[in-house]
Amino acid sequence: MAQPLTVPSMTAGADFVLRPWEMSDLSLVREAAADDYIPLITTIPSPYSDEAAEAFVRRQWERAATGTGYPFAIARTRDRRPVGSIGLWLADVAEGRASLGYWMAASGRGQGVAGAALRTVTTWALHELRIPRVQVLVEPSNTASVRTAESAGYRCEGLLRGWQEIGGRRRDMLMYAQLNGDRLPHGQAPTGG
Repeated sequence: MAQPLTVPSMTAGADFVLRPWEMSDLSLVREAAADDYIPLITTIPSPYSDEAAEAFVRRQWERAATGTGYPFAIARTRDRRPVGSIGLWLADVAEGRASLGYWMAASGRGQGVAGAALRTVTTWALHELRIPRVQVLVEPSNTASVRTAESAGYRCEGLLRGWQEIGGRRRDMLMYAQLNGDRLPHGQAPTGG
């Protein structure tokens, strides 16, 4: 069994913080459960119930406790309202790679927070945790997520045909990756925040 992990709190730009999931984040789970897409690609319960939402939050805690990854809630700094999620998953870390997944509830979209969160966690993973490669899988039709990955310095490496089952059918995924030695776009500094 892997060592338990401590999920840190980190700033993601001036207006958002990445932090461990809290039981008070059920409003975010409720909002995400009502989304057409998020429950298809995550373990967000749909239809929503308080019991299922509490189980979702406990699963995030369990991921850290079992060493499988770092699940973060993305919250606004000014009112602590959670607006999304990002996770660094370590299933392949022994091979020198980790995966990132992220989603934003409707209330958090269009504010640049997904990109800020992705840059923050990527920089932390590559430079502080010293993971050589971090990768993100995105459906080609998910243009917002494609833009987010590219704005955070990820390079598209190719199309993985029929890679993953989503919504009952096999879907293609684009593989994006960033390596420890990659240059960041637009003069970004190699530190989070």
